[in-house]
Amino acid sequence: MKVKALSRSQSSTTRSTPSDLRPLHKNLNPSSHPLPRAREYTRALTAAKLDRMFANPFVGELKGGHVDGVNCLAVCRTNLLPVVSGGVDGTVRIWDLQSRAMVKSLEAHSRCVSGLVFGNGIGGTFYSCGEDGIVKAWSSFPKSDYGKGDDDIGDEDNCGYARKPKANGARRSHKSSIHNEQESSPYGPINTYRLPATRSSHNSVSFHSIDHHWSFSQFATASSDSAIHLWDPNRSNPVTSFTNLWGSDDTVTTVRYNPAESDLIAHCSNDRGIGLHDTRTASALSKTILGMKSNCLEWNPMEPYIFVVGNEDYNAYTFDMRKLNRPTGIYKGHVGAVMSVGWSPTGTEFVTGSYDTTLRIFNVRKEGGTASHIGSSSTGVARDIYHTKRMQRVFCTAYTSDHKFILSGSDDTNLRLWKARSSEKIGQLSAREESSLRYRSALVQKYAHLPEVKRIAKSRRVPKFVKKQTQMAMLQKEKRRRKEGNVVKHSKPGTKSFTDEKGKVVVKTVD
Repeated sequence: MKVKALSRSQSSTTRSTPSDLRPLHKNLNPSSHPLPRAREYTRALTAAKLDRMFANPFVGELKGGHVDGVNCLAVCRTNLLPVVSGGVDGTVRIWDLQSRAMVKSLEAHSRCVSGLVFGNGIGGTFYSCGEDGIVKAWSSFPKSDYGKGDDDIGDEDNCGYARKPKANGARRSHKSSIHNEQESSPYGPINTYRLPATRSSHNSVSFHSIDHHWSFSQFATASSDSAIHLWDPNRSNPVTSFTNLWGSDDTVTTVRYNPAESDLIAHCSNDRGIGLHDTRTASALSKTILGMKSNCLEWNPMEPYIFVVGNEDYNAYTFDMRKLNRPTGIYKGHVGAVMSVGWSPTGTEFVTGSYDTTLRIFNVRKEGGTASHIGSSSTGVARDIYHTKRMQRVFCTAYTSDHKFILSGSDDTNLRLWKARSSEKIGQLSAREESSLRYRSALVQKYAHLPEVKRIAKSRRVPKFVKKQTQMAMLQKEKRRRKEGNVVKHSKPGTKSFTDEKGKVVVKTVD
């Protein structure tokens, strides 16, 4: 009589650690596992439910918030920890993200802080501009030897600090006015910049936006005198000024440098325009006029020919700078004006903050990931919606440099920290956890077209006001669609036709 015995090696049956699970041996023969599709669907349904059960995006607020609304914030491009925020009361606050605590509060401006940006050096220099018509340079890290002399402060390209220009007769009175502040604060201001006074614009020009060059020691400002000014940190006056913006006298509200093209600048203005400039020839390239005003503009850091704008018509639009007569994507969902946008460092998604007190995260294209990604693609549907009961109108948003978290500043004086993936675990994951997450995410993506999985993966709770406004907007859209269909149907053949939604965004283009 023959006896067949199971033979296994000791390594295949021994646990690697006492706390590890005991290894299980599976029979991979398909005939021994009937109905695999049904079991896989059940696992996908469970995975979608688990993703929503563990969704907890809010990490916490930054302690020691502003005493007035938060109007702008900036994240350092070369360091993970320093973050600066500006308030309506004119104060600038430096934060440490690791401890979520305030490091220093600076009395920066006499009026609202309208823009903040970090330099491209490693020393942590950042610039603030305000509606008082002044630009100031600060350091996010204190200098123990601050104030010893101009020779101790190097160029921004070397250590991140801007060199203070030598005092002269024209600037002596202004330097004496801020002398006490410089001596009392190791954070600065390192330098102060203002536009030269003219007879027509004396004490009437205010700055609305500021941005620093990605490679060179140079920054640009947008002002209320319908101009864009380029500055050298070592000079007190602008190097170049763009004053003839296609004959428009409206205020420039936003200015941004292109990450790749070192001589390209984009701007938004109050005449509903979006324009491009070439700094080499000091000339305007092209301009497009939308139906309503754009409040913000940001370039894609990984695909620098793409930029996104947040508009007053509750939508965000992505444009290709090579073809401004038509947007490449329309991103909907907000029921209030989009006040801020921020790209992820990976360039695959961006976050928007709106007047409707919510944050929405949009994917530019389909990608793999957790179950919360399901249903989100370039069709313009948000993959996630963040809100709290106390959060008011959101004025500024930004991703952290590691793509893990999102910062938001709102009108209720608070800075909040969110997870970029609502159900993602904070901390180190074991190999088994990473494998399990990848498997569950693949299952949900595989069965995303089925009604039950799709309903669970896309379900989001929103404030009651937002829900009612969304339902009203859907009714209005249906009425407009029905009216357009009736006009086309009852008109003479060939005289009327349907216009796609992207074709209605741009009113005209100007070269």
